[in-house]
Amino acid sequence: MSFDGVFTHLMVQELSEELIHGRISKIQQPYENEVVLIIRSKGKNHKLLLSAHPSYARVQLTTISYLNPETPPNFVMMLRKYLDGAILETIEQIDNDRILHFTFKRRDELGDLQQLVLVVELMGRHSTVLLLNKETGKILDAIKHIGSSQNTYRSLLPGAEYITPPKQDRVNPFKASDPQIFDILSTLEAISGKSLQERFQGLGKDTAEELASRLLAKENEKLQVWTSFFQQLANHPVPTLTRTEKKEFFTPVPYPSLESLGTESQTFDSLSALLDAFYHDKAERDRVKQQAGELLKKVENEYKRNQLKLKKRQQTLKDSEGAELFRQKGELLTTFMAQVPRGIDSVTLENYYEENQPIAIVLDPALTTNQNAQKYFTRYQKLRNAVKLVGQQIEETKNELTYLESVLSQLEIAGPLEIPYIREELIDQGYLKNRQTKKKKREKKSQPDKFLSSDGTEIFVGKNNLQNDQLTLRTARKTDYWLHAKDIPGSHVIIRSSDPSDETILEAAELAAYYSKYRQSAQVPVDLVQVKHIRKPNGSKPGYVIYENQKTYYVTPHEENVLKLKA
Repeated sequence: MSFDGVFTHLMVQELSEELIHGRISKIQQPYENEVVLIIRSKGKNHKLLLSAHPSYARVQLTTISYLNPETPPNFVMMLRKYLDGAILETIEQIDNDRILHFTFKRRDELGDLQQLVLVVELMGRHSTVLLLNKETGKILDAIKHIGSSQNTYRSLLPGAEYITPPKQDRVNPFKASDPQIFDILSTLEAISGKSLQERFQGLGKDTAEELASRLLAKENEKLQVWTSFFQQLANHPVPTLTRTEKKEFFTPVPYPSLESLGTESQTFDSLSALLDAFYHDKAERDRVKQQAGELLKKVENEYKRNQLKLKKRQQTLKDSEGAELFRQKGELLTTFMAQVPRGIDSVTLENYYEENQPIAIVLDPALTTNQNAQKYFTRYQKLRNAVKLVGQQIEETKNELTYLESVLSQLEIAGPLEIPYIREELIDQGYLKNRQTKKKKREKKSQPDKFLSSDGTEIFVGKNNLQNDQLTLRTARKTDYWLHAKDIPGSHVIIRSSDPSDETILEAAELAAYYSKYRQSAQVPVDLVQVKHIRKPNGSKPGYVIYENQKTYYVTPHEENVLKLKA
């Protein structure tokens, strides 16, 4: 389901119950198109997310943590100026559209009471958040500035008069009378999701098709079916996440039309909790993509460069296998110098190194026989010297590729909060330049994720290479157990026990498989070993360790199992 007018209507009810008369205590703008208001209401803090994201626009309460930029954007500075400490008076939906007005009151610098309206328009790529002076109707600022050259209908700029989006000439299903609804349903040429959307305002595709399915099942009881559906929404909402093989749907109540597709569903206590579950991974990946774009490009380029370097060095090693032949040719030319006429481009001699088998030797006609021999000796010596280094260089390059693979794997599964620590790691390793010109306050180090096994044993999972080192080499006790996907980039996992149960080991192994490059695979090999058998070679990259006495388990990671273990 999309965040349609029906869902917006129900969300307004949910937010009103929790937030009305609450006071804004903090305002944040963690991402370009998203604002978070911390509102103190009914003795607790509520985190209200207002998202104007082009793909994930929504309004909800959230429990997800966000990382704020070092320099606050101009829009959030304006919001803090006008709304810090303001009291939320009303939350209103405009008709049954995806437009919400949050009305606040506060006293200005002169002590006069002032009313401000925070407008949220949830309209795909045209979504926006803006602040109005209710008395004047003027825009104080908008999260996206839209000038007349971009939109001839209206401008969204500070000082401009706020003009509402064009209204649809459709019936509001929540305000229409029974006779009006009966008349519309009776005069439709055919009951379908599309026909309902054309006549009623704010019906998303999934809601319209669900309504059509229910109406067609009882064609002689259309009004009763309609009334029953909207009463169920208003009085008995059951926020439901429905999954098919290819898609997920969020709905305010279970939709039988979706359940008939052979799906699985999960219910939640609130619409906001439902949206956290639905949008969390999708929005997180999008944010990570935005934040980590530079890192990903840099690491991928380094990976390709090292692949090319490895290929060249392996070719050098292959070429060095013929070094002995160059020495033999030099020796043969020196031995049979008198038999080799000057000015020829090749000669065939008996090779006494290979039971006098004839061997063809290419010559430079411009050089003497001795000079040709010395040329072969020089090539031999050059390759011999190269062999001494190339083996070590190949090993170094392979280690570099392994490290870069681990970083790419971490970027794939990282949340927005982990990106700064991966960036810091890449700066420490010399892959990125430190752009900080001023000495900034030392940020608090990120902590590993904590999980609890079924029997209550603590399990810790590192989220980047620096954290993996800290967890395995400093935090873990020698008697604890360590797990890692076998020969696969992934997280270090520590079982905080010297004698873990078989169940705990299998659960920790599933975590190690899930937080690895092969999280989508079946039968992922995971090594288990006690921490005392692990050591880090001198000069090795972050996250790299060697170990012995391991035992290998094969597990298939499931996200629902991982979520159950989250502490």
